[in-house]
Amino acid sequence: MSKKLDCLFLVVSSSKKSYQKLSETYSAIEPPTWALLLAQSMRADGNEVKILDANAEKLTENQIFERITFLNPELVCFVVYGQNVNAGTTNMSGAIHVSKYLKEKNFSKKICFVGSHVQALPKETLEKEKSIDFVFTNEGVYALRNVLKLKNFETENLKNIKGLAYRNENNEIIINLPEKVVPTSRMDIDLPGYAWDLLPFKETPLDLYRAPMWHAEYDFKKRSPYASLQTSLGCMFKCNFCMINLINRNNNDEIGVASDYSNMRFWSPDFIIKEFEKLINMGVKTIRIVDEMFLLNPKYYVPLCEKLAELNKDDTLRMWSYSRIDTVKRPEILKLVRKAGIKWLCLGIESGDKKVRLEVAKGKFEDVDVKDVIKKVHEAGIDVMANYIFGLPGDDKKTIQKTFDLSLELCTAGWNTYAAMALPGSLLYKNAIENNIELPSNYEGYSFHSYETVPLPTEKLKAYEILKLRDEAFIKYHTDKNFLNLIEKKFGREAVNNILNMTKIKLNRKIIEEHINAN
Repeated sequence: MSKKLDCLFLVVSSSKKSYQKLSETYSAIEPPTWALLLAQSMRADGNEVKILDANAEKLTENQIFERITFLNPELVCFVVYGQNVNAGTTNMSGAIHVSKYLKEKNFSKKICFVGSHVQALPKETLEKEKSIDFVFTNEGVYALRNVLKLKNFETENLKNIKGLAYRNENNEIIINLPEKVVPTSRMDIDLPGYAWDLLPFKETPLDLYRAPMWHAEYDFKKRSPYASLQTSLGCMFKCNFCMINLINRNNNDEIGVASDYSNMRFWSPDFIIKEFEKLINMGVKTIRIVDEMFLLNPKYYVPLCEKLAELNKDDTLRMWSYSRIDTVKRPEILKLVRKAGIKWLCLGIESGDKKVRLEVAKGKFEDVDVKDVIKKVHEAGIDVMANYIFGLPGDDKKTIQKTFDLSLELCTAGWNTYAAMALPGSLLYKNAIENNIELPSNYEGYSFHSYETVPLPTEKLKAYEILKLRDEAFIKYHTDKNFLNLIEKKFGREAVNNILNMTKIKLNRKIIEEHINAN
């Protein structure tokens, strides 16, 4: 290389282990949002950077090693997030496999990690994973900029960088003072967009990435090219099961708890619309808006949707976003959202039992008629991806059945249910540690779909029972006559056939097998 490469952002997933046979055809391949953001931010600060997305290119560990050896970066930064909230932990499996491989190959440069798992458990991670030299304890923007200003990345220099955890000369784990995150006033400047040009592609930009099946209306041809971006970071709420606010971490505790860092930051609508324009000009129409709370602050989403509506006059954009279920009740807002090209809303209904919902969601939906909200969204011409959770604290077979019955009644075109997981960084995780509740023994155990999955038990249900109920409900919903009639009416017979073929793939579950074998 003629020009020194300051940092290589490496993206490795564990999709084959995390999704089993679903990974071959049905699971999404998400653009690495945070690698793109960090790369663009470091370039804006004068650094030479590249992205190696081993997930999208399906590279082996040896191919990764050869590519890194050729590029010869001063620093390798593993960016370990993913398309679901649990992916920061589950993708640690693939990332650690590669980092160990690099060390075994006598790779001499420093290796660092950024992502939700290391943000939650910096000390534990460094104690367990000797192939990592240091980690970032929040989003890492300012910490990484300061690291790249160093002449070398030895311990003597790292001790002065806020927002890091590392091993000192005596092999002790040191967690430095916290670093600030990029404030809203600096978002357009210090996180200036996405380094789209650094992503690999086969024929056209972003064609190695694919949307979730439902987002593409269950049509394989509509899945690529695919992009995802954010208009805001973080969330102002404090749900016990969630860990997304770890990016905002502002302390150096050994165990981070996301609900302690609830905060939202926004890019300006004018700035973000330029990112949408870039994607549209590259031919990308299938786009995910990653924000956990996109339709929350009208100051930001209304002008953005108005600008998007101008870009979407031919109604060819196919986008989806998350929303709280109690912020989408107004028909005029839904009409604007639909004009903007947002054809799907992903709504966290979580539970059909109000008491269970309120226990974990800090007052969500207290005065909301879920059925009425879904009706209004449908009337606006917007489809719903409904998210539910089985096995929340307080759940039993009766409340889980109540949740499933509600989902059948709502009959949304998208349906997704997870077994409740004590994700590192969530309050559920810290509570589990304090109460000596058995947690997964490996990274794959935190995946919602893997063979190793171990969800949380409740007072009345064992972990294997919850997982079994979840897997059975997935098949029941996606083969339900009313649901399939809806899909055929909206998207055609081919979509129905694609769904039915997907339901033929059985997820193998270790804890269910162990229960069967023991009895």
